Amino acid sequence: MVELIDILLPALVAGLLVLSTHVPLGYQVLKRGIIFIDLAIAQIAGLGAVVVQTTDIGHHLPGASYIVAAFFALSGAGIIALFERFAKQQLEALIGCLYVLSATGAFLLLANDPHGGDLLKQVLSGQILWVTFSDLYLHMVLYAAIVALMVFKPRLLSGKWFYFIFAIAITSSVQMVGVFLVFSTLIIPALATVKLIRFQMRFAYLIGVLAYLIGLVASATWDLPSGAAIVWALALVAVIVTLLMNKFSLIKA
Repeated sequence: MVELIDILLPALVAGLLVLSTHVPLGYQVLKRGIIFIDLAIAQIAGLGAVVVQTTDIGHHLPGASYIVAAFFALSGAGIIALFERFAKQQLEALIGCLYVLSATGAFLLLANDPHGGDLLKQVLSGQILWVTFSDLYLHMVLYAAIVALMVFKPRLLSGKWFYFIFAIAITSSVQMVGVFLVFSTLIIPALATVKLIRFQMRFAYLIGVLAYLIGLVASATWDLPSGAAIVWALALVAVIVTLLMNKFSLIKA
């Protein structure tokens, strides 16, 4: 039991860190109507991590995986910001194209790598169950800075700076939990609570915390892929909470 708690606690803290930024960012994504931006930016950051793995950059640059992934994510955010300015009507389609290009780019880079399948699985599904506290310190500092910006400079989220704040947060999250869980954490809690009459964010955080806890316990108990288990837990908890909110007339007509 003690050993199980030692494994689950750092993973749960990682989930709480991701939730701290992704819930408010998720509302912005829904408000802007660019649902697949998180999937695209996460995949672009993942492509950066793959580039590090398939080259010798990591041997010459400390922290290369994060730095290169952040560079890729920021570049992707800059491209999407340009798309929004010059091709707004086609924005969602162009974001989808970026996602497909970055995903297939990773496949091409890993085509001749004997460990390519494992690396792709790690990028997509993550390895949250094996995160340790020592892995989280840098992420804690980064997320604290992002949350501070959201609290004290909320206007940044409604302007062009949103894309760059988003890219940094996504890069950090992909390193911890993988592309699938990044997308689900951003969209599912926000989508389930966006029509609430009040306490939107509180219920969104509640959905996230319960889902991460249930998913992690299920993963550890039945030896399931942790990322996939949490994604399904997010969906199931969101459906249950939505049904309860409907029953008690807490949702706007």
